[in-house]
Amino acid sequence: MLANRKPVAHTGSMRKRPPHIDGLAASTLQLPPGAWPTVLDCLCERFPAVSRVQWLERMARGRVVDSEGRWLTPDTPHLVGLEVHYYREVSDELPIPFDEVVLHSDADLLVADKPHFLTVTPAGGHVHETLLGRLIRQTGNPTLAPLHRIDRETAGLVLFSTNPHSRAAYQALFRERRIQKYYEAMAPALPNAEFPCVRSSRIVAGEPFFRMQEIEGPANSETRIDVITRGDGNWRYALTPITGRKHQLRVHMAALGAPIANDGMYPSLVQRAPGDYSAPLQLLAKRLSFIDPISGVERRFCSNFLLDR
Repeated sequence: MLANRKPVAHTGSMRKRPPHIDGLAASTLQLPPGAWPTVLDCLCERFPAVSRVQWLERMARGRVVDSEGRWLTPDTPHLVGLEVHYYREVSDELPIPFDEVVLHSDADLLVADKPHFLTVTPAGGHVHETLLGRLIRQTGNPTLAPLHRIDRETAGLVLFSTNPHSRAAYQALFRERRIQKYYEAMAPALPNAEFPCVRSSRIVAGEPFFRMQEIEGPANSETRIDVITRGDGNWRYALTPITGRKHQLRVHMAALGAPIANDGMYPSLVQRAPGDYSAPLQLLAKRLSFIDPISGVERRFCSNFLLDR
Protein backbone atom coordinates (compact mmCIF):
# COMPACT_ATOMS: atom_id res chain seq x y z
CA MET A 1 0.00 0.00 0.00
CA LEU A 2 1.16 3.57 -0.59
CA ALA A 3 0.88 4.36 3.09
CA ASN A 4 3.78 1.97 3.81
CA ARG A 5 6.13 3.40 1.20
CA LYS A 6 8.90 5.85 1.98
CA PRO A 7 8.98 8.98 -0.16
CA VAL A 8 11.65 9.04 -2.83
CA ALA A 9 12.49 11.58 -5.48
CA HIS A 10 12.02 9.96 -8.90
CA THR A 11 11.94 11.05 -12.51
CA GLY A 12 12.09 7.67 -14.24
CA SER A 13 9.80 5.95 -16.70
CA MET A 14 6.03 5.57 -16.17
CA ARG A 15 4.04 2.46 -16.90
CA LYS A 16 1.30 1.73 -14.36
CA ARG A 17 -1.72 3.55 -13.03
CA PRO A 18 -1.61 4.11 -9.26
CA PRO A 19 -4.15 2.28 -7.12
CA HIS A 20 -7.36 3.68 -5.68
CA ILE A 21 -7.09 5.08 -2.16
CA ASP A 22 -10.22 4.62 -0.08
CA GLY A 23 -12.30 4.28 -3.24
CA LEU A 24 -10.86 7.36 -4.94
CA ALA A 25 -8.96 7.17 -8.22
CA ALA A 26 -6.02 9.45 -8.85
CA SER A 27 -6.25 12.45 -11.16
CA THR A 28 -3.46 12.86 -13.70
CA LEU A 29 -1.44 15.81 -14.95
CA GLN A 30 1.16 15.39 -17.68
CA LEU A 31 3.68 18.10 -16.88
CA PRO A 32 3.77 20.82 -19.57
CA PRO A 33 6.80 22.80 -20.69
CA GLY A 34 7.73 25.54 -18.26
CA ALA A 35 10.45 27.08 -16.12
CA TRP A 36 9.36 25.49 -12.85
CA PRO A 37 12.33 23.98 -10.99
CA THR A 38 10.22 21.29 -9.29
CA VAL A 39 7.01 19.35 -9.69
CA LEU A 40 5.73 21.13 -6.60
CA ASP A 41 6.24 24.56 -8.17
CA CYS A 42 4.34 23.45 -11.28
CA LEU A 43 1.42 22.09 -9.24
CA CYS A 44 1.16 25.27 -7.19
CA GLU A 45 0.92 27.44 -10.30
CA ARG A 46 -1.42 25.10 -12.22
CA PHE A 47 -3.83 24.68 -9.29
CA PRO A 48 -3.83 27.99 -7.36
CA ALA A 49 -6.90 26.96 -5.35
CA VAL A 50 -4.71 24.38 -3.58
CA SER A 51 -2.13 26.04 -1.33
CA ARG A 52 1.56 25.11 -1.26
CA VAL A 53 1.09 23.89 2.30
CA GLN A 54 -1.66 21.52 1.12
CA TRP A 55 0.51 20.13 -1.67
CA LEU A 56 3.37 19.59 0.80
CA GLU A 57 1.03 17.78 3.16
CA ARG A 58 -0.30 15.57 0.34
CA MET A 59 3.24 14.72 -0.74
CA ALA A 60 4.14 13.77 2.82
CA ARG A 61 1.24 11.28 2.86
CA GLY A 62 1.98 9.77 -0.55
CA ARG A 63 -0.93 11.44 -2.30
CA VAL A 64 1.26 12.70 -5.18
CA VAL A 65 2.94 9.88 -7.09
CA ASP A 66 4.39 8.92 -10.46
CA SER A 67 3.05 6.17 -12.70
CA GLU A 68 5.04 3.55 -10.79
CA GLY A 69 3.28 4.57 -7.58
CA ARG A 70 6.45 6.14 -6.19
CA TRP A 71 6.05 9.18 -4.01
CA LEU A 72 7.07 12.54 -5.45
CA THR A 73 8.76 14.89 -3.01
CA PRO A 74 9.08 18.68 -2.79
CA ASP A 75 12.51 18.32 -4.43
CA THR A 76 11.45 16.17 -7.41
CA PRO A 77 12.60 18.10 -10.50
CA HIS A 78 10.12 19.27 -13.10
CA LEU A 79 10.33 17.08 -16.20
CA VAL A 80 8.25 17.81 -19.30
CA GLY A 81 5.91 14.91 -20.00
CA LEU A 82 6.15 13.35 -16.55
CA GLU A 83 2.77 11.93 -15.51
CA VAL A 84 1.91 13.14 -12.02
CA HIS A 85 -0.95 11.36 -10.27
CA TYR A 86 -2.57 13.08 -7.32
CA TYR A 87 -5.56 12.36 -5.12
CA ARG A 88 -8.10 15.14 -4.83
CA GLU A 89 -9.16 16.13 -1.34
CA VAL A 90 -11.74 18.53 0.07
CA SER A 91 -11.04 19.52 3.65
CA ASP A 92 -14.60 20.57 4.50
CA GLU A 93 -16.56 18.01 2.45
CA LEU A 94 -19.99 17.43 3.95
CA PRO A 95 -21.21 13.87 4.52
CA ILE A 96 -24.34 12.93 2.57
CA PRO A 97 -26.78 11.45 5.11
CA PHE A 98 -28.57 9.15 2.68
CA ASP A 99 -27.74 5.60 1.68
CA GLU A 100 -27.50 3.92 -1.69
CA VAL A 101 -28.75 0.35 -2.19
CA VAL A 102 -27.19 -2.30 -4.40
CA LEU A 103 -30.08 -3.94 -6.27
CA HIS A 104 -28.02 -6.36 -8.36
CA SER A 105 -24.41 -7.47 -8.73
CA ASP A 106 -22.73 -10.10 -10.89
CA ALA A 107 -19.46 -10.68 -12.76
CA ASP A 108 -20.23 -7.92 -15.28
CA LEU A 109 -22.78 -5.50 -13.82
CA LEU A 110 -23.78 -3.75 -10.65
CA VAL A 111 -27.04 -1.81 -10.37
CA ALA A 112 -27.27 0.79 -7.62
CA ASP A 113 -30.24 2.76 -6.36
CA LYS A 114 -28.82 6.24 -5.74
CA PRO A 115 -30.37 8.64 -3.22
CA HIS A 116 -30.90 12.34 -3.88
CA PHE A 117 -27.91 14.66 -3.26
CA LEU A 118 -25.18 12.06 -3.90
CA THR A 119 -22.94 12.57 -6.95
CA VAL A 120 -22.11 9.56 -9.10
CA THR A 121 -18.43 10.50 -9.51
CA PRO A 122 -16.18 13.15 -7.91
CA ALA A 123 -17.14 16.70 -8.90
CA GLY A 124 -16.61 20.11 -7.34
CA GLY A 125 -16.75 19.85 -3.57
CA HIS A 126 -17.81 16.20 -3.67
CA VAL A 127 -14.77 13.93 -3.75
CA HIS A 128 -15.05 11.29 -1.04
CA GLU A 129 -18.83 11.26 -0.73
CA THR A 130 -19.76 9.86 -4.14
CA LEU A 131 -21.69 6.83 -5.29
CA LEU A 132 -18.65 5.42 -7.07
CA GLY A 133 -16.39 5.84 -4.06
CA ARG A 134 -18.90 4.29 -1.70
CA LEU A 135 -19.40 1.29 -3.97
CA ILE A 136 -15.67 0.70 -4.45
CA ARG A 137 -15.20 0.75 -0.67
CA GLN A 138 -18.21 -1.54 -0.22
CA THR A 139 -17.31 -4.09 -2.91
CA GLY A 140 -13.52 -3.86 -2.84
CA ASN A 141 -13.57 -3.66 -6.65
CA PRO A 142 -11.34 -0.76 -7.82
CA THR A 143 -12.21 -1.42 -11.49
CA LEU A 144 -15.85 -0.46 -10.94
CA ALA A 145 -16.96 2.19 -13.47
CA PRO A 146 -20.30 3.93 -14.11
CA LEU A 147 -21.79 3.26 -17.54
CA HIS A 148 -23.86 6.46 -17.44
CA ARG A 149 -24.59 9.39 -15.13
CA ILE A 150 -27.56 10.98 -13.44
CA ASP A 151 -27.52 14.37 -11.72
CA ARG A 152 -26.55 14.73 -8.09
CA GLU A 153 -30.08 16.01 -7.40
CA THR A 154 -31.75 13.04 -9.15
CA ALA A 155 -32.42 9.76 -7.37
CA GLY A 156 -32.65 6.30 -8.88
CA LEU A 157 -30.87 3.69 -10.95
CA VAL A 158 -27.23 3.84 -12.03
CA LEU A 159 -25.61 0.98 -13.92
CA PHE A 160 -21.95 0.10 -13.28
CA SER A 161 -19.50 -2.15 -15.09
CA THR A 162 -17.72 -4.51 -12.71
CA ASN A 163 -15.50 -6.11 -15.36
CA PRO A 164 -13.17 -4.14 -17.68
CA HIS A 165 -13.15 -7.04 -20.17
CA SER A 166 -16.91 -6.81 -20.87
CA ARG A 167 -17.26 -3.06 -20.33
CA ALA A 168 -17.27 -2.03 -23.99
CA ALA A 169 -20.28 -4.23 -24.76
CA TYR A 170 -22.35 -2.50 -22.08
CA GLN A 171 -21.12 0.99 -22.99
CA ALA A 172 -22.40 0.32 -26.51
CA LEU A 173 -25.94 -0.08 -25.13
CA PHE A 174 -25.98 3.59 -24.24
CA ARG A 175 -24.04 4.82 -27.25
CA GLU A 176 -26.33 2.96 -29.64
CA ARG A 177 -29.52 3.74 -27.67
CA ARG A 178 -30.29 0.09 -27.03
CA ILE A 179 -31.26 0.67 -23.41
CA GLN A 180 -34.68 1.94 -22.31
CA LYS A 181 -34.64 4.54 -19.52
CA TYR A 182 -37.82 5.54 -17.75
CA TYR A 183 -38.10 8.42 -15.26
CA GLU A 184 -40.84 9.73 -13.04
CA ALA A 185 -41.26 13.36 -12.02
CA MET A 186 -43.61 15.51 -9.97
CA ALA A 187 -44.39 18.82 -11.66
CA PRO A 188 -47.21 21.38 -12.07
CA ALA A 189 -50.31 20.41 -14.01
CA LEU A 190 -50.57 21.04 -17.75
CA PRO A 191 -54.34 20.73 -18.26
CA ASN A 192 -54.31 22.26 -21.73
CA ALA A 193 -51.62 19.99 -23.15
CA GLU A 194 -52.26 16.72 -24.97
CA PHE A 195 -50.54 13.59 -23.69
CA PRO A 196 -48.57 11.61 -24.53
CA CYS A 197 -46.40 14.16 -26.29
CA VAL A 198 -42.82 14.53 -27.49
CA ARG A 199 -40.55 17.48 -26.73
CA SER A 200 -37.77 17.96 -29.30
CA SER A 201 -35.40 20.92 -29.14
CA ARG A 202 -31.82 22.06 -29.47
CA ILE A 203 -30.10 22.12 -26.06
CA VAL A 204 -26.74 23.85 -25.61
CA ALA A 205 -24.67 25.21 -22.73
CA GLY A 206 -26.11 28.34 -21.16
CA GLU A 207 -25.20 30.86 -18.48
CA PRO A 208 -23.80 30.22 -15.95
CA PHE A 209 -21.74 27.42 -17.50
CA PHE A 210 -23.42 24.66 -15.48
CA ARG A 211 -26.91 25.42 -16.85
CA MET A 212 -28.31 24.36 -20.20
CA GLN A 213 -30.74 26.20 -22.47
CA GLU A 214 -32.92 25.67 -25.53
CA ILE A 215 -32.09 27.65 -28.67
CA GLU A 216 -33.33 27.80 -32.24
CA GLY A 217 -31.87 25.24 -34.60
CA PRO A 218 -31.97 21.53 -35.45
CA ALA A 219 -33.13 19.44 -32.51
CA ASN A 220 -30.48 17.43 -30.68
CA SER A 221 -32.70 16.26 -27.81
CA GLU A 222 -35.97 14.36 -27.55
CA THR A 223 -38.15 13.31 -24.61
CA ARG A 224 -41.47 11.44 -24.58
CA ILE A 225 -43.76 12.73 -21.86
CA ASP A 226 -46.94 11.23 -20.45
CA VAL A 227 -49.08 11.67 -17.35
CA ILE A 228 -49.29 8.90 -14.75
CA THR A 229 -51.64 10.55 -12.28
CA ARG A 230 -53.41 13.90 -12.11
CA GLY A 231 -54.19 15.65 -8.88
CA ASP A 232 -55.17 18.99 -7.36
CA GLY A 233 -51.50 19.93 -6.99
CA ASN A 234 -48.57 18.49 -8.91
CA TRP A 235 -49.09 15.77 -11.49
CA ARG A 236 -46.94 12.67 -11.73
CA TYR A 237 -45.27 12.42 -15.15
CA ALA A 238 -43.57 9.58 -17.00
CA LEU A 239 -40.47 10.79 -18.86
CA THR A 240 -38.67 8.68 -21.45
CA PRO A 241 -35.49 10.29 -22.79
CA ILE A 242 -34.68 9.26 -26.34
CA THR A 243 -31.45 11.23 -26.27
CA GLY A 244 -29.20 11.93 -23.30
CA ARG A 245 -28.34 15.62 -23.17
CA LYS A 246 -27.21 17.16 -19.89
CA HIS A 247 -30.23 18.23 -17.79
CA GLN A 248 -32.48 17.30 -20.70
CA LEU A 249 -35.55 16.28 -18.69
CA ARG A 250 -35.33 19.32 -16.45
CA VAL A 251 -34.94 21.70 -19.38
CA HIS A 252 -37.79 20.12 -21.35
CA MET A 253 -40.26 20.17 -18.47
CA ALA A 254 -39.41 23.78 -17.62
CA ALA A 255 -39.83 24.76 -21.28
CA LEU A 256 -43.32 23.23 -21.28
CA GLY A 257 -44.27 25.40 -18.32
CA ALA A 258 -44.08 22.62 -15.74
CA PRO A 259 -40.65 22.77 -14.05
CA ILE A 260 -39.94 19.71 -11.95
CA ALA A 261 -40.82 20.28 -8.29
CA ASN A 262 -37.93 21.64 -6.17
CA ASP A 263 -35.72 22.27 -9.21
CA GLY A 264 -33.23 24.89 -8.07
CA MET A 265 -31.81 25.42 -11.55
CA TYR A 266 -34.71 25.56 -14.02
CA PRO A 267 -36.36 27.83 -14.95
CA SER A 268 -34.26 30.02 -12.60
CA LEU A 269 -31.47 29.58 -10.06
CA VAL A 270 -32.39 29.13 -6.41
CA GLN A 271 -29.64 29.46 -3.82
CA ARG A 272 -29.66 26.78 -1.12
CA ALA A 273 -27.31 26.51 1.82
CA PRO A 274 -24.79 23.65 1.83
CA GLY A 275 -26.25 20.71 3.70
CA ASP A 276 -29.85 21.77 3.07
CA TYR A 277 -31.61 18.51 2.16
CA SER A 278 -35.14 19.72 2.81
CA ALA A 279 -36.32 19.94 -0.80
CA PRO A 280 -35.08 17.08 -3.01
CA LEU A 281 -35.63 17.41 -6.74
CA GLN A 282 -38.72 15.38 -7.61
CA LEU A 283 -37.06 13.40 -10.39
CA LEU A 284 -36.43 9.67 -10.22
CA ALA A 285 -34.63 7.33 -12.61
CA LYS A 286 -37.24 4.64 -12.05
CA ARG A 287 -36.55 1.81 -14.54
CA LEU A 288 -33.89 0.45 -16.89
CA SER A 289 -34.39 -2.36 -19.38
CA PHE A 290 -32.19 -3.85 -22.11
CA ILE A 291 -31.08 -7.04 -23.81
CA ASP A 292 -27.87 -8.16 -22.15
CA PRO A 293 -25.15 -8.05 -24.83
CA ILE A 294 -23.28 -10.96 -23.23
CA SER A 295 -26.05 -13.40 -22.33
CA GLY A 296 -28.81 -12.24 -24.71
CA VAL A 297 -31.26 -12.24 -21.78
CA GLU A 298 -33.65 -9.33 -21.22
CA ARG A 299 -32.87 -7.43 -18.02
CA ARG A 300 -35.20 -5.12 -16.13
CA PHE A 301 -34.40 -3.12 -13.01
CA CYS A 302 -36.67 -0.88 -10.93
CA SER A 303 -35.81 1.70 -8.26
CA ASN A 304 -37.29 1.27 -4.81
CA PHE A 305 -37.28 5.01 -4.13
CA LEU A 306 -40.53 6.96 -4.26
CA LEU A 307 -41.21 10.61 -5.04
CA ASP A 308 -43.20 12.86 -2.72
CA ARG A 309 -46.89 12.92 -3.42
